[in-house]
Amino acid sequence: MGKWVGKDMARPRGVEDAVILRAAVDVIGRSGPGGLTLAAVAREVGLVPGTLAQRFGSKRGLLLALAEQAARDADDLPVRARQGHDSPLAALEALLVFFAEHTATPEAFAHHLAFLCIDLTDPEFHRHALAVHRAQQRAVEALLGEAAEAGELRPGTDTAALAATVQAATAGAGLVWALDRSGSLADRVRRELAAVLRAHRPHHPRPEER
Repeated sequence: MGKWVGKDMARPRGVEDAVILRAAVDVIGRSGPGGLTLAAVAREVGLVPGTLAQRFGSKRGLLLALAEQAARDADDLPVRARQGHDSPLAALEALLVFFAEHTATPEAFAHHLAFLCIDLTDPEFHRHALAVHRAQQRAVEALLGEAAEAGELRPGTDTAALAATVQAATAGAGLVWALDRSGSLADRVRRELAAVLRAHRPHHPRPEER
């Protein structure tokens, strides 16, 4: 006990909330929301559980803070997606793969899916989950619109409808991957995205067709 108190007293506010929330995501990935405790998260960041109780009030308070942070971060999705990508479709792939890269195993996927079940049944959590979904939808639509303007998609493509299909296909990819466990989730998302976009890409005839 003295060891934990000493570590915390040396830096009572030295661990930012963002670091604690990232640690909570890691704990959920390993144990699911049911296995998340203030003590488990505190161990991750070198604090005593009482410090987390003071900041977040309870386990529910910590989980709500995590949901709120996810909703705030979602507003930055379009900017983050475009970084380092000249092609709008390459940026779209990076955006969707970003979420998958942090889920290395089917077990971790199942644990995060358990958190989604809370989002779907608890009104306070659902509000934040819906904000994340809509922010992602806006980002996907914007990137598809840019792709159409850049000639990466066929003229006349209904980018709003395509955005809905992209979201459904890449979200469903996680469930199928968790069942058949073939390859990585990131690769599965790339493959499903490519399959959805294929019918909407411009047709460039092969040399023998010209």
